[in-house]
Amino acid sequence: ADTDSSSSIYESVPDSAALEKEKVSRFVTIMQGCENFCTYCVVPYVRGRERSRDAAAIVREIEILADQGVAEVTLLGQNVNSYGQKEGTTSFPGLLEMISAISGIKRIRFATSHPKDLSDELIHAVNDLEKVCPHVHLPVQSGSDRILKKMNRGYTTRRYIERVSELRRICGEIAISSDFIAGFPSETMDDFQKSLDLVREIEFDSIFAFSYSDRPNAPASKFSGHIDEQEKLDRLNALLKLQEYYTEKSNARLCGMTRQVLVEGKSSKTSLSEKGEPGRVQMTGRTGTNKIVHFYSEDTAVQGRIVEVGIEKAFPHSLWGSVKEFAYDEK
Repeated sequence: ADTDSSSSIYESVPDSAALEKEKVSRFVTIMQGCENFCTYCVVPYVRGRERSRDAAAIVREIEILADQGVAEVTLLGQNVNSYGQKEGTTSFPGLLEMISAISGIKRIRFATSHPKDLSDELIHAVNDLEKVCPHVHLPVQSGSDRILKKMNRGYTTRRYIERVSELRRICGEIAISSDFIAGFPSETMDDFQKSLDLVREIEFDSIFAFSYSDRPNAPASKFSGHIDEQEKLDRLNALLKLQEYYTEKSNARLCGMTRQVLVEGKSSKTSLSEKGEPGRVQMTGRTGTNKIVHFYSEDTAVQGRIVEVGIEKAFPHSLWGSVKEFAYDEK
């Protein structure tokens, strides 16, 4: 038996436990397994080949969630872009359209997208379907074509950059986040430098980065050229430090602007450089581009609603603002 069902660590999917209580946002699995056989991952061996759930069953599940007051769903799969392809049924853009028609659902997110399958049809769906958030998580894993080939990723950095350019051309203000692995077997300093160069070129909104670790039975565990633990950690920290600069830059750009925020609930953080005020509660939510926004509210009943928030301050990982309009809702 495989002891490591978190083998998809390199294609990061958020932890659903954090939001279950609040019930504003829920995760919905749309497919299982994977066909991609990336050399660092054991998902195809552990969870089997790719299988897509029936579209009608997914829609029914989300209708039930909407009736319970859920306002946002995140659709999960190892590679949502290939949803339905094997079965020759509803495509992923088609599924997004079906879910968009469910009243009560205000926002739709999805993870994870594989760059090699990011179709023009999906890019247009993200732009055209109002409820689909302008945020795509597109794991690149490395900026080096040599390493991407050893990972069996099925695209080059040039192709990846072209797909991101197309997303930005069609969708305007879209957030792009990604995953990186630092210290993949045989990664040279030159290979690693190419990952840093890619971060500079694309200016991601955020990244998840991991230092490479062997997965039992994954092909890469047998590759030569394993890298020293400390060196892997140094590379990981260099990646994260560089990205922090771009995350702050992307947040700072929003200062002085108004954004629609889906309110998730009371903020777990105590007020950010603001004095607590009697009768006012600090609430938290996210923009469509997945940026966390904290603000004060006299009314905790805004949970699950979309409000207009004027952004006043940018922090490394969140924004602070004040509510312009409470009534904004029901599209």
